[in-house]
Amino acid sequence: MKILLTYSSKTGNTEKVAEAIKDIIPEDFHFCKVQDAPSPEEFDVILIGFWVDRAMPDRDALEYMQKIKGKKVGIFATLGAYPDSPHGRESMQNARDIVKENEIIGDFICQGKIDEKLVEMFKSLPDNHPHAITEEKLKRYEIASRHPNEEDFERAKHIFKLAFKSLAVEV
Repeated sequence: MKILLTYSSKTGNTEKVAEAIKDIIPEDFHFCKVQDAPSPEEFDVILIGFWVDRAMPDRDALEYMQKIKGKKVGIFATLGAYPDSPHGRESMQNARDIVKENEIIGDFICQGKIDEKLVEMFKSLPDNHPHAITEEKLKRYEIASRHPNEEDFERAKHIFKLAFKSLAVEV
């Protein structure tokens, strides 16, 4: 079984999750950034990670995900919002919809530090803008800055370890 573990990361959050997942994958697999990923046709199982951009996978991951057809796919993501928020749920559903022509073997999403440039841009927005800085948002950004953490990594590894066991792949 040929396995690909690939990811897109802007601030390093998704890369950290990919590195954690890497620990539980059998030795014979290909690991790379999505920008360097070979054709999905070469693999039986593809785990793909992305950072959330407007409730969707980032552009690089999205383009790759749209090429995946008839495979066993695991998806993982990081975002600044709470993973169990409506935005987090919508983001994962959108990702599932993109790869719906495949068998989804597992998914994982966790919070991650928000790009400082984005936070600075939010600070310049008028108070009536939906992304304008508020005390609540500053609190969420501070919480997000502590993720992904060891607990997140363990949850991601557990999810994909179970996925591989369901495929009868020894991990």
